[in-house]
Amino acid sequence: MSLLLKDRVYTMEAPTAKRGVYPLHGYKLGLYRLPIRIDEPGEIKSIVDGLKKTFEMDTYADRIFATYRWVEYKDGEDSESADLSVTVEIVTGEVVDIIYQVFPLEKFGDPRWVADYRKKADHFAKMIIDTILRNTIMADKMIESIAKSEDITKTDAMLRLEEMTPLSKIVPNAKPKPVAPAPAGVPGAAEPVAELEVEVPDGAKPGPIDVEYKSKMPASAAYEVDDSKYKIKTWGRRGTDNAVMGVWGEFVSVDFDICVADGACIDACPVDVYEWFDTPGNAASDKKPLMSKESDCIFCLACEGVCPPKAIKIFENS
Repeated sequence: MSLLLKDRVYTMEAPTAKRGVYPLHGYKLGLYRLPIRIDEPGEIKSIVDGLKKTFEMDTYADRIFATYRWVEYKDGEDSESADLSVTVEIVTGEVVDIIYQVFPLEKFGDPRWVADYRKKADHFAKMIIDTILRNTIMADKMIESIAKSEDITKTDAMLRLEEMTPLSKIVPNAKPKPVAPAPAGVPGAAEPVAELEVEVPDGAKPGPIDVEYKSKMPASAAYEVDDSKYKIKTWGRRGTDNAVMGVWGEFVSVDFDICVADGACIDACPVDVYEWFDTPGNAASDKKPLMSKESDCIFCLACEGVCPPKAIKIFENS
C-alpha cells in the first residue's frame, strides 16, 4: 500500500457522496488533499500529455481523470471475460484533491465470478496516484512542499517522495520539454539563451540517479560502440574529455558521474550487457561499464539492485 495514501482524509460508503462540488456516485470513495497548487492550463495539459500513453486520460474544466483498465478471465484466456476499470480524479486549484472510487461489480455486467475485485481496484487506484506523483510536474511541487514542511534538502525530499509512492510506475518523458526558441532573425523570436555553465565535480556525484534525467538534461552526442556500430544515447554529456559524462543508455541507463566502477553490475548481468571501457579524466572513476549490448537487456534489474552508489536505472523497453 502506498504510504502516501495512509493520510486519507475522507472515506464513506453511500450511493451518493456529497462534498460541495464533488457529486460523485459510488460505493467507496477516498479523498486525499495535497498541499500543492495546480491551476494553470499548461500545467494541467502537461500532466495529461505526459501520461496519456500510460493511462486513459481526460479533462473537464479544472479536473483531470486517469483511468486504468484490466481484463479478468473466468477459466483462462479462452473463457468468459470481464473488462474492468478504476478512475482517479484530480481536482486542481490552490490545493489539489485526489479522489478515487470503486464502483460495485454490477456496473461491469455483474461478473460475480471475479475474485478480489475491490482489492484489485483499490490497488490499481493507488498505483495511478503514485505514478502521477512521481512522473509529472506534481513531483517537483511535492518535493518542494516536503522539503519546506520537514525542513530537509530537496534531495532528501525526493527520497521521501520515492518512499511514499512505492507503487509508482516509471514513465519516461512524462514531463513537458522546454520549447526551443525560434531561429534568430525571425520576427518575435526570443534571443538565444546562453548554455548554462556546469560545475565539474571533484569527485563522484552522490547517488541515486535522477530517474527523470531525460526531461532535466539535454540530449547530447551519442557514443558509437566500435565493433557493433550500436549508438548509445547520452544526456548531459559535455564534450569528449570525460569531465562531465552525464547519463548514458536509453533503457540501461547509468549516470557515469555517479558510477565508481566497482564492477558489481558487470558481475551481476546474466546476459553480459556491460563491458569495461576507459574514461580518463572523469572524477568518479577512470573506467566505466559500457552498456555495449543494451539491446540484449532482459530487464531483470540485477545490475540496478547491486550498484552501491545507485547509479543505474533500468527502463523496460515496451
